[in-house]
Amino acid sequence: MKKILGYLFSLIHYIAFGLILVLFHPIQWLCLKLGGYSAHKRCVDIMNFLIVGTYYLAGCTVTFRNDFNLPTDRPVIFVANHQSLYDIPVLIWHLRKHHPKFISKIELTKGIPSISFNLKYGGAANIDRKDPKQSITELLKLADRMKKNTWSTVIFPEGTRSKTGKMKPFATAGLTTLIKKVPGALIVPIAIEGSWKITRYGFYPLSFGEHMKWTVMTPIEPAGMTPDEVINATEQSIKDVVEGAGA
Repeated sequence: MKKILGYLFSLIHYIAFGLILVLFHPIQWLCLKLGGYSAHKRCVDIMNFLIVGTYYLAGCTVTFRNDFNLPTDRPVIFVANHQSLYDIPVLIWHLRKHHPKFISKIELTKGIPSISFNLKYGGAANIDRKDPKQSITELLKLADRMKKNTWSTVIFPEGTRSKTGKMKPFATAGLTTLIKKVPGALIVPIAIEGSWKITRYGFYPLSFGEHMKWTVMTPIEPAGMTPDEVINATEQSIKDVVEGAGA
């Protein structure tokens, strides 16, 4: 039944999703030119709020749980498992007061309305996976922006999306670099559950009526810990939730 309903409601979702991206592309440009970073960020926040709303057009629901009063006067490194592209708008909206920046493939900076523009001009680290030197340089620039502007970042250490919800081992290089270069950052694990299910049949049809959950876990203060200890603790915290729920 989820698949059958998905044929109809996926189309409605994609039309709304596409219209938002096309509409907000010139709005982003205008906000950036006239109001600088602050206006552009507010525009991006609103856009992602609306994008999350399109999930409901596919019959899906979103639960974001954060029981912690996270600081806004220091950078935060949010570390999450990665299940689908639907993970990202929810994180941008709910973490908006922390100015979250993402690490993305450089290929995404071209050709996608709104998304490419934001990746190019919103402060993300856009890496070329075929060029290790360029990737490290981008991460170091991101670290500098985090320290200078008290921005945060969201990193998916699995490196790619899990199509079954089962977590992949963390690749530690990028996260280790950020921990070392932004030693004052708080580490906050986020467990994502169920977002892989919306694309269990591929991108069309979407699976109708899935419940997706984002849970902010206990923050980890890295002082006195090695990067490996921080990463292991973070990975285990997320794994306890995701695997404990059966993904």
